[in-house]
Amino acid sequence: MNGGAAPGLIIAAPASGCGKTVVTLGLLRHLAAAGVAAASVKVGPDYIDPAFHTAASGRPCRNIDPWAMGRRTLTHILNMAADGAQLIVCEGVMGLFDGATLDEGSTAHVAEATGWPVVLVIDAAAQGASAAAVLKGFATHMRGVDVAGVIFNRVGSPRHGDILREAAAAWVPEVTVLGCLPRAGGLVLPERHLGLVQAGEHPALEAFLDRAASLMAEHLDVDALRRLATPCKGPGREIGEGVQGSDGVGGVGGAMPLPVLGQRTAVARDEAFAFCYPLVIDGWRAAGADIRFFSPLDDEAPAATADAVYLPGGYPELHGGRLAANRNFLDGLAASAEKGAAILGECGGYMVLGRGLVDAAGQRHAMAGLLSLETSFAQRRLHLGYRRAVLERDGPLGGKGEAYRGHEFHYAAIAGEGPGTPLFRCADARGADLGPAGLAEGRVMGSFIHLIDREGG
Repeated sequence: MNGGAAPGLIIAAPASGCGKTVVTLGLLRHLAAAGVAAASVKVGPDYIDPAFHTAASGRPCRNIDPWAMGRRTLTHILNMAADGAQLIVCEGVMGLFDGATLDEGSTAHVAEATGWPVVLVIDAAAQGASAAAVLKGFATHMRGVDVAGVIFNRVGSPRHGDILREAAAAWVPEVTVLGCLPRAGGLVLPERHLGLVQAGEHPALEAFLDRAASLMAEHLDVDALRRLATPCKGPGREIGEGVQGSDGVGGVGGAMPLPVLGQRTAVARDEAFAFCYPLVIDGWRAAGADIRFFSPLDDEAPAATADAVYLPGGYPELHGGRLAANRNFLDGLAASAEKGAAILGECGGYMVLGRGLVDAAGQRHAMAGLLSLETSFAQRRLHLGYRRAVLERDGPLGGKGEAYRGHEFHYAAIAGEGPGTPLFRCADARGADLGPAGLAEGRVMGSFIHLIDREGG
């Protein structure tokens, strides 16, 4: 995996909530303002953070997922990121060593495969010299992972910063202290049940990014950080080397995680249907598909000429009443199904293809009724984890027995499902059988699984 010539580095942390996203966004905005062409990638199945990256850097951000993506797909993404870039900034997921399993899927495995150095963001708000012990533990835990720099975050005073620097120099001298970021009010991004409020809904995003950039410029040695970056390493252990199967390629040198559903594909896109991996759309376009976006929230119907409709995930549970009242959208969806268009709904899109959706207040809203499904958000229960999904029947996604890798993350409950043919049979990342998932009725299909890549992509 060459990842192009641009050097890269990874912003990681001991755990979620240490501030690595704010550091990444502030760094990207600062570099963009300084005229540095900095690209970014985000580890893991995250729809929301990449949109913030794009807003900060002005360049598209793609996900890389060492458990769910095949080698060819990952190499393609890294080469895309490197194209025209002077630096690639990779934001990790959760804690540095947290992944699908102990052996796969963590930020550390990305670091091992790429050879990129890690800059660890440590929340030092409740620690002094003990933070150096945390740093030393992470720096020595896994062979092949180079923790080359550290940023201490939420530092209470200059004296607190001195203690942190002195302890790191004494006990972990091989790791460069790049800065001590003070506690900064106002640099907290609002959240809802599936993570951060989406970038497009953030009313003061530009001011937030500029403030984060100013914080990095003042308290971070950005030049020293850039000097740590290294090119993606060549031959050796590659991300995704354990995934075997079809090549998953579409277009010239491109990756196509999902097969083309139709040559004229209508894709729902608005605040209720925002969870769509750009690589899916890239792959369809590279294969010659004509992609047309439409907004169900604005009561837009799929194009009458579309031979496929894709309803990605998002937040339909926050807009149930509005969607139920949008007859142009629902009638257009029904017309697409009647003429035989392939229709795929993922997570929120799956809920909308069902008969009804109960919102958090207990109010039921009639949905499209194209699948025998009732869902409820009134009694929330977390469903979270990687999924290996094997097709249970031939259809637009491929032949029976073909496998995908994906991710499930939602709080909706199934109040009723079926009759109908299950779309997949699923297992978790450790191979435990989870049984059937989703429904397929003719060429209409859906499940709660966000498909990331065909196995072997």
